[in-house]
Amino acid sequence: MKILYAIQGTGNGHLSRARDIIPILRNKGELDILVSGTQADLSLPFPVKYNYKGLSFIFGKKGGVDLWNTYRKNNIGRLIREIRSLPVEKYDLIINDFEPVSAWAAYLKGIPCIGLSHQSAVLSENAFLPKHKDRIGKFILKNYAPTKVNYGFHFEKFNKNTFTPVIRKQVRDLEISDKGHYTVYLPSYSDEKLIKTLGQFKGINWHVFSKHNKNISTVYNVSLRPIDNEAFIESMASSTGVLCGAGFETPAEALFLNKKLMVIPMKNQFEQHCNAAALLAMGVPVIKNLKKKQVPKIESWISSKVIVKVNFPDITENIIDLLIENHLISELTSLNQPLRGKLNSI
Repeated sequence: MKILYAIQGTGNGHLSRARDIIPILRNKGELDILVSGTQADLSLPFPVKYNYKGLSFIFGKKGGVDLWNTYRKNNIGRLIREIRSLPVEKYDLIINDFEPVSAWAAYLKGIPCIGLSHQSAVLSENAFLPKHKDRIGKFILKNYAPTKVNYGFHFEKFNKNTFTPVIRKQVRDLEISDKGHYTVYLPSYSDEKLIKTLGQFKGINWHVFSKHNKNISTVYNVSLRPIDNEAFIESMASSTGVLCGAGFETPAEALFLNKKLMVIPMKNQFEQHCNAAALLAMGVPVIKNLKKKQVPKIESWISSKVIVKVNFPDITENIIDLLIENHLISELTSLNQPLRGKLNSI
């Protein structure tokens, strides 16, 4: 069986999850990997057959997606050429982690494409939604990478095709401790803003992992560090708490590591506001931004001893097996349709 696994390269979460999914898929068939996007800080330790620019969201420095830079740095003509050039018809199974090139290539050629992503769960029935409506954000999420069948990951299981997060083995094997610092990952904020806000909390040590800083430096009680996968997860594992955006993988890993968690959803990012609603329902504190009026809430979180307990079992291979089994059944059913029609007409 020839398998294409297509991964979104905007942000680090998709690639982090892929590190555990790829070895499983390699045991199921002949695997090719596709990555599109330009904002990830991680790379894959596996050969990537297709590397595309795709359609990326560009992080700003004021707490959200930079819409102007997103528009300026994306080239629709190039995206269309990438979609047309991808030979999706060569594959028996296409698995898509919110990746637009393969999703649209399969859609335009009428080839089944299976979604395996957090976004699939966000769009499913019974998923948590923010109080404010964002029709444009929901439209983008729904049409960015259209797939025929969907399997999703979320913080809690709420239907048959939704599962708890994939916690990579690298994180599952970490030794957990509490060395008194707080780990921070807020890539849509400038270092200056983070220093100004976090520096107010005297006696608290912050490990800030920054997209905007290539060297380690310390300002007041804020240690700025470049993005590094091993250093980041080690910092999380030995932290008192984690302050991060309302993405999916980082909050899920922080909860798995039994850490105190606070999240700030990015502006202009519908998915993160959905995640924030789900986390708030679980008891995780959520703040809107890093403005002055949020400081007392951060202070209260620092003083709190509340840790949200979760159970994220290692069931990744079970999910892949279920996906493949259902796909094969669907293909057999589809092949038998013409025969059934002839039999029914006799």
